[in-house]
Amino acid sequence: MSRTLSINNLYSQSFTTLEFDGVYEPVFGSPSDNGAWLIFGSEKNGKTTMALILANYLSQQKKTLYLSAEEGTAEPAFVDACKRSGLEANNRNLHFINYISVDDLSLKLSKRKSASIIFIDNCTVYKDELKGGALKDLLDRHPKKLFIFLAHEERKEPYTAVAKYISKIAKIIIHVEGLACNCYGRIPGGTLTINEDMATLFHGMKSTKTNI
Repeated sequence: MSRTLSINNLYSQSFTTLEFDGVYEPVFGSPSDNGAWLIFGSEKNGKTTMALILANYLSQQKKTLYLSAEEGTAEPAFVDACKRSGLEANNRNLHFINYISVDDLSLKLSKRKSASIIFIDNCTVYKDELKGGALKDLLDRHPKKLFIFLAHEERKEPYTAVAKYISKIAKIIIHVEGLACNCYGRIPGGTLTINEDMATLFHGMKSTKTNI
């Protein structure tokens, strides 16, 4: 049963946050470091690249695990994407893994010194395992961890019922289109561009977005 809080109790709570700097700070601010985020977009628009760049950046603060459940870590295209995203071989705080079941993932995260930030790529692979309350159970079992889910897009909406549910509870949503990342939710918000030149070609105009 939840404890009733007075206003003084409410204001005296302490929180842990993620600290962003550079071009990220005006967009992300200092969001809480737990719960769920969502990155979604159509195929070949840059959502994996955005996720890899973000995973690399966040791993400077906390141990990060990237589940490449759809593409797999042995796929040359995925390895090339990691290189293009600037991931360096000496980064010991960022690790990758192929598909594992939700139960195995939860067990792994229960261990001492497990990752604090988990990227799950993507919702389509886990659409059956995370339905029927399983997603909420996963988040409830690991309340101090941050789960960042990737999802495909269909008709401008996150694809699969699980992804749509995540979009309703996510603290931050990043919609990727033509390498432009529209970030919104419980943050100041704004748009970041993965690659200004490529984004300009997609949108057919000079980009005014912030390059990352």
